[in-house]
Amino acid sequence: MAGNGRLSPLTFFAAIVFIVIGVLLAAGGAYLVALKGSWYYVIAGAAILLTGLLLLIRRRSALLLFALFLFASTIWAVVEVRFDFWQLMPRLWIWLLLAIWLLIPFVHRGALFGPPSTSRAARTPLAAAIILTLLLGVGTWFNHPHDRPGRIDVNVAADANQPDANAATGRAAGDWVDYGGSPLAQRYAPLAQITPDNAHRLKVAWTYRTGDMPGPDDPTETTDENTPLKVGDTIFLCTPHSKAIALDAASGKEKWRFDPRIQSPIGFKHWEHMTCRGVAYYDASMHPMPAAAAPEASAPAEADAASAPADASAPTEASAPVQTPAQTTAQAECPHRLFLPTADARLIALDADTGKPCASFGKNGAIDLRANIGPFTPGGYYSTSPPAVFRNLVIVGGHVTDNESNNEPSGVIRAFDVNDGHLVWNWDPGNPDATEPIAAGGTYVRNSPNMWSMFSVDEKRGMIFLPMGNQTPDQWGGERTPQAEKFGAGVVALDAATGKLRWNYQFTHHDLWDMDVGGQPTLVDLQTAQGTQPALIASTKQGSIYVLNRETGQPIVPISELAVPGGAAKGDHTAPTQAVSALNFNPPRVTEADMWGTTPFDQLWCRIKFRSLRYDGPYTPPSEQGSLVFPGNFGVFDWGGISVDPVRQILIANPDYMAFTSKLIPRDKIPEDNGEKKGSETSGIKLARGTPFGFEISAFLSPLGIPCQAPPWGYIAGVDLRTQKIAWMHKNGTIVDSAPLPIPMPLGVPSLGGTIVTAGGVAFLTGTLDQYVRAYDVRDGKKLWEARLPAGGQATPMSYADASGKQYVLVTAGGHGSLGTKAGDYVIAYTLQ
Repeated sequence: MAGNGRLSPLTFFAAIVFIVIGVLLAAGGAYLVALKGSWYYVIAGAAILLTGLLLLIRRRSALLLFALFLFASTIWAVVEVRFDFWQLMPRLWIWLLLAIWLLIPFVHRGALFGPPSTSRAARTPLAAAIILTLLLGVGTWFNHPHDRPGRIDVNVAADANQPDANAATGRAAGDWVDYGGSPLAQRYAPLAQITPDNAHRLKVAWTYRTGDMPGPDDPTETTDENTPLKVGDTIFLCTPHSKAIALDAASGKEKWRFDPRIQSPIGFKHWEHMTCRGVAYYDASMHPMPAAAAPEASAPAEADAASAPADASAPTEASAPVQTPAQTTAQAECPHRLFLPTADARLIALDADTGKPCASFGKNGAIDLRANIGPFTPGGYYSTSPPAVFRNLVIVGGHVTDNESNNEPSGVIRAFDVNDGHLVWNWDPGNPDATEPIAAGGTYVRNSPNMWSMFSVDEKRGMIFLPMGNQTPDQWGGERTPQAEKFGAGVVALDAATGKLRWNYQFTHHDLWDMDVGGQPTLVDLQTAQGTQPALIASTKQGSIYVLNRETGQPIVPISELAVPGGAAKGDHTAPTQAVSALNFNPPRVTEADMWGTTPFDQLWCRIKFRSLRYDGPYTPPSEQGSLVFPGNFGVFDWGGISVDPVRQILIANPDYMAFTSKLIPRDKIPEDNGEKKGSETSGIKLARGTPFGFEISAFLSPLGIPCQAPPWGYIAGVDLRTQKIAWMHKNGTIVDSAPLPIPMPLGVPSLGGTIVTAGGVAFLTGTLDQYVRAYDVRDGKKLWEARLPAGGQATPMSYADASGKQYVLVTAGGHGSLGTKAGDYVIAYTLQ
């Protein structure tokens, strides 16, 4: 029937909604066009606005126009992102709902001008457009364009019976004696009870709660990143507040705990972060002191990897002196020692059997790591990661607060005697040749590059490997010294007995993006076409996995120097090239079409933001305009590193892809009161006092707090090291714990913490932003099992066996403050049921 001359309330309301949406979309779209972006949004806004106006004047042509708009939008979306459901959905679902709403008879019928016969003609195209869009959604739901299926051809059952590749370390197969499993940092458990066939039967064996929860006066970035050790029948762990705890490995019952009662003159709230990644273990029977002084081996001349001499591989012997009576007494006092780094910059030696301080070590069982490094803001220097133990030495580095000033503590590496704690050698990147112990009143070079992550140790060759950070600040390098330029953002190899430089290889030149080498390098004997080579594998934030001969520092997998963008801030410069490994997880260059959002509106915001930033591809320098940094300083790989099965020659990794923004703020535009407004390591304004700029660093998020670049943001991946190729790669994890509604959408989420791999052919990961521990088949990445965790699991798990031979997987679930995962204090062991 013909219209009665009056709009129904529903039609009027629909018209107003369409008009408002159209105006907002057209205005935003016009701004995007001005930034040389897509014309789609201004055209879409005009079409929606006109639809609303046609509704307002009671014209059935509104339905025809919106049908045309939905058809065109669907085609545009497919052209931009092909058949990727998770990119198509945000572009189309709002328009689909509006079309369905418009098709409801009470919305469009009766109040519109025109004969009744035109009603069907108006509805049919709109219904067809709706059906087309729905069919596109259903069809693409089963498409997985970002997954890379594949399979590594190994016989899991047969390989499980091969000799333990870590047997040369002299450690029991059921133990996990170092942060990385062993000093080789392979994160490999030579245990085969859990297999791809039975992993689904894993159940909780025991749960322990440490009682250490974040408090109201703790920093935002209070994190539980601990990987426990297992030696004999005991589990050793540390907590964010630097407490050490020993548990029975079979039952999880507490044996002892030690509280160092960390102190701060200003409290902890204004610290950058608080964490303890682990402790270190020393057994005197495995590291006997020499009976007589050994002649000092001549260390190879200092050399870059590109010019390392042929004899750089020559092993050195520990040049420790004859054991003194005092050291003999100290060794008898605590033959089994646990070394605990604390958040107030102490290194404490505990009797691993009782939890009591070893009084003969340092002063009443502790060394003050503040010695000889000069002043710093409380919390601005301490060791967040466990030290390394090599023979009679305990070797420690330290975290230095990023971007606070250009006058921060030294990044010195120090080696202390394990028994009495006296300083044996020090390696300061600012003065690398002076390895003899510093004079009592001396000060190490301020602001030299630091090593905050975990060491790897080749005991056979007498070498220790350092994944290096940078001279602070990260985003402006106009004042960096030649030593800082040489040793930052790479791996340094030292003679472990003397601290003398063996070689170094830099992965990021003149780093302006916080591309610290966060992961502990993995040492493995690699099978290559040239024969077996002693390899070091370093995962990095930029995505390259560098594979070097650990004796010489020369690349095993080719590394190319590729041209990168220039144009640094005033007073600074950029490196003309950057090192890219042939084995890499480097993401492709991001484009405007990669901008994402839950709706077209936040997607439009992200497109405008993208076009407003400087972006010339990877290694775009920070700028006053604001630069897009992708990968961001969260990294493709961070401190979790990678795991390697040394028998099957398989590497398991969990790459992440999150873009960040970096903006330089001239000194005169930074409010004075910002001194109290610290962000976490990955967000907030950094003051960088003493330099021309402060920095604003943040994840590239929409106003709704979701990433602006499209998913997946996190994967699980396998590399066949025999071919040096990525064999398989699958998006990993859901947004169930990140989204406003707890819907387990399988988008693939970032993870912080690393993987482990076992002789049974199963890998494990807990670090995803959703609260799960998962098991994977190393051959193809198939998910075998998952279990819900009571809190965030941003730590690397481990696996061990009890006295009966039963295999366990041990997980720390304590959450991560700056990532917003749920806080907790859980240690959970799983075993087969």
